[in-house]
Amino acid sequence: MKMEPETADFIIIGGGIAGASAGYELRETGKVVILEKECQPGYHTTGRSAAIFQKGYNGGDPALHALIKASEDFLRNPPNGFTSHPLLSPRDLFYITTRENAGALGKLRHNLSEINVGITLLDHQETRQALPHIAEEYQDSALREQDVADIDVSALHEGYLRAIKSSGGKVISNAEVKNLRRQKGPWHVTSTQGEFCAPIIINAAGAWVDQIAEMANISPINIQPLRRTMALIDIPLDIQPAKDDWPIVMDAAEKFYFKPNSGKILITPADQNLTVPCDAQPEEIDIAHAAHCLEKATNMAVNKIDHSWAGLRNHVADGHPVVGFDPQEDGFFWLAGQGGFGIKTAPAMGRITAALIMGHSLPQDILDLGLKEDQICVGRLK
Repeated sequence: MKMEPETADFIIIGGGIAGASAGYELRETGKVVILEKECQPGYHTTGRSAAIFQKGYNGGDPALHALIKASEDFLRNPPNGFTSHPLLSPRDLFYITTRENAGALGKLRHNLSEINVGITLLDHQETRQALPHIAEEYQDSALREQDVADIDVSALHEGYLRAIKSSGGKVISNAEVKNLRRQKGPWHVTSTQGEFCAPIIINAAGAWVDQIAEMANISPINIQPLRRTMALIDIPLDIQPAKDDWPIVMDAAEKFYFKPNSGKILITPADQNLTVPCDAQPEEIDIAHAAHCLEKATNMAVNKIDHSWAGLRNHVADGHPVVGFDPQEDGFFWLAGQGGFGIKTAPAMGRITAALIMGHSLPQDILDLGLKEDQICVGRLK
């Protein structure tokens, strides 16, 4: 005897930070069911983030800056009971550059000033004092960004999921979607954990969003999964003990950045290698390049790679997120393209999702920050 599908008001495909934030904001409007194909939510991208809250992200992109600003209050002051400890921990951030590429620092300074990001320009002496381990060729000047922090990604993600379940929603792991179709009005989803139906599907499947759309005979947004490499490196003995209060150091031209991490140094060469949706793994050449970047910027000898991994940064062509109902099919909602900034913008993106699903415009505070719906809508890509 065939079992009847489980019903919900909203089925969210993908349990990463995008799907979790959307479910959190919708949980009191109706029943939320999150279908996560992996053994745990956030396996692919959310759980592999470097977790930096910075308002000057991506060279000061105004649209992303608005989303980050709109998320700040939630991250600094989460609702009572959401988490047992702060989501943000203050961390200094310095942008550096070589003498030959000093123009990159000047351009970044201009861009961040244009969107009122708090910054301080350091001269040669101030740079040497603040960053004593930086190589001499990077010491001419530096830019310090204010109000930067490490994000406790796990606490944020778990807080969202816990609230969804406390409100009667479900988060179902090992639930890979195999079929998606509309049938007499609502959407029907066949997964490896059973069948579900709801009037609204939220496609938050990360690198797999176009594959989910294909199941529903909906044209793609041409998502681009970009592999990024991270490596943890032992701090050389001559500068031990490790300083977990060291700052984040970023190349002004976005060629690398590094930060302390549990007594080691986390370094990325800021690579963005186009790939297929997959369980991303680091390539040896990219790990070697990460070590080279750290050696060049600091004169430290990298003797050992403690650990390395890769994650997917999922973008569309203009680098902005994609959020809204598909113009081709009622009830099919896109929540995609948040690669690289999904954690720091999750509170705003969750609120935007809930507002648009309920038929409202963008929240007023987000509009006041200068974001326009046509910068993030699906229609711009179709």
